Amino acid sequence: MLTNLPAAWNFLQANLDQFLELLGQHIALVGISVVLAIVVAVPCGILATRNERAKGYILGVGNVAQTIPTLAIIALVFPLIGIGFLPSLVGLFTYALLPILTNTITGLEDVDEGTIEAARGMGMTENEILRQIKLPLAVPVIFAGIRTSAVLNVGTAYLAFFIGGGGLGVWVISGINLFDMPQVIAGAVPGALLAITMDTVFALIERRLGGDATVTEDAVTG
Repeated sequence: MLTNLPAAWNFLQANLDQFLELLGQHIALVGISVVLAIVVAVPCGILATRNERAKGYILGVGNVAQTIPTLAIIALVFPLIGIGFLPSLVGLFTYALLPILTNTITGLEDVDEGTIEAARGMGMTENEILRQIKLPLAVPVIFAGIRTSAVLNVGTAYLAFFIGGGGLGVWVISGINLFDMPQVIAGAVPGALLAITMDTVFALIERRLGGDATVTEDAVTG
């Protein structure tokens, strides 16, 4: 592989415009799918903590979504909405749901009961406790799920190539088919660097959110 790095660099430089376009598509696939997953999974997680029956159904759906391979989901939605960016987005969105969903439930359920009782003693309603106590304290755990989904989807987004969804998979999978290792490396290495960068940035934000959550808990209990 190391012997192919100079050739991969030359390939990237010679096709820089296409690389930037594919990288933009890749980031858009990951970013939009994760944002949509947050919009769906966090409210569903909140509902699950308030209703045991709903929790069973919600986690069941989430587990099924995670179990089905993304490529299979893409194949299932292909006859309904065709090829391109949208069906790829649906597959990635489905795959991103479970980590955010499970972390939302875990984060909310793990809030210290003493803190909740102290909030009730201050006259706060259940909705106020949710907004002002539970969610702020659960944010670091929820964010860890978002971090997991985002990093996983960086790799999963390569599969968008198979239905014309774009992304760096265009270079990687085409390169594999053509036995063109410089092209494969030129598409794979930026994806790996993107995943590492996202994980590092999210880890720093997660650490900061953890400190803020501690301050919130201390303000209620102390």
